[in-house]
Amino acid sequence: MARVSQEHLAARRRQILDGAALCFARNGFHATSMQEVLKEVDLSAGAVYRYFRGKDELIHATVMEVLDDVRTAFETVGRQTPLPPPYELVGTVMGEIHRERPALRVDGASCFPRLVVQVWSETLRNDDLAAVIQAGFDKVRAVWVEIVKGYQEAGTMRTDADPDAVARTMVAAAQGFLIQQALFGEVPIATLQIGLRGLMSMGEVS
Repeated sequence: MARVSQEHLAARRRQILDGAALCFARNGFHATSMQEVLKEVDLSAGAVYRYFRGKDELIHATVMEVLDDVRTAFETVGRQTPLPPPYELVGTVMGEIHRERPALRVDGASCFPRLVVQVWSETLRNDDLAAVIQAGFDKVRAVWVEIVKGYQEAGTMRTDADPDAVARTMVAAAQGFLIQQALFGEVPIATLQIGLRGLMSMGEVS
């Protein structure tokens, strides 16, 4: 019976976080009211406040989840063996990021890119969250630096390339594409892969 109760509590918390995330993605953290969140999740104030004492706690929980989802996607894809080409790797990261939050869709389109941009903005005004994103980025960069070294050892990337600079650029490609999706709507991930493959082919032109 206790196990069922815990599952119910976890499901209800998930319902609240997903509903709040949709509101935050649409209107931003600080323009969203608790009344809008209550309407989205179709719960009473008492039911929601049992899990979160107010909007600030909801914002913090949402930010932490998003940062963790993005970091996990980068780290998981970065540990693939054998390593696919960079354009495939970055595209796979984008696919993983979108799959993390299937509930964040409106009319079939993912709201997750918009939410990620809101989260990044929030880290600019909150020192504690800024420290969290910096620590997460440092972990991701370390994994991807090893990826670049793996390419170099395999002879598929120039040995004089700076692994840290290349790793930052690969991560930036995924981050930038996520911003494009937030600003201009969903663009197929294949577009990013095709574009990166084209850029990588420049040295192949005779």
